[in-house]
Amino acid sequence: MIFGGNEINGVTFSAEKKTKVLITQSKRLREDAITFMEEDADGLLLPHNDALVISLNMLDFKIKRVLVDPGSSSNIIQLRVLEQAKLTGSIILATKLPTGFNVVSVTTWEEILLLTNAERVMKTSLFEVVDGDMGYNIILGRPWLHEMKVVPLTYHQLLKFPKPEEIKQIRGDQPTTREMNVISISNCKVKERTA
Repeated sequence: MIFGGNEINGVTFSAEKKTKVLITQSKRLREDAITFMEEDADGLLLPHNDALVISLNMLDFKIKRVLVDPGSSSNIIQLRVLEQAKLTGSIILATKLPTGFNVVSVTTWEEILLLTNAERVMKTSLFEVVDGDMGYNIILGRPWLHEMKVVPLTYHQLLKFPKPEEIKQIRGDQPTTREMNVISISNCKVKERTA
């Protein structure tokens, strides 16, 4: 992780507050709009550079520390999460080599189909199983985001997605994100002292 600075991609935090994002989908004569307004950021600690971390229901479990990562080309879940949920019997053997994972390539030997429940919207998604600590329990990548038609916005710490009757949303967990950042920085400082 890289920390510091008050400008992101040439946009200052004060300019970002004034930015309105409007995404429309048009089918037939009806128009659904997903909008992010300044009010969507109410209650957040601003300014921030926090990742978008949510909680997600999977089967009968609420899983915390779920990173929403539009840059990831796959969905990833830690093996220990499946062990705790007693779902290891559903794992399928499959060898893949995701690159850029934890700064190195990691071979995954397994994958699993899991039913996710996001605001009562059920989707079965494929997850790569990783045995090792990655800080997050799950990483939701483009496959899940695209299937759900999710529009994530890290500044607002919010996911929004269209459903026939309304626009659904999931709020990010900014305190958890900040707690994880503190732990990560502490671990780096310990490694520096021992090196």
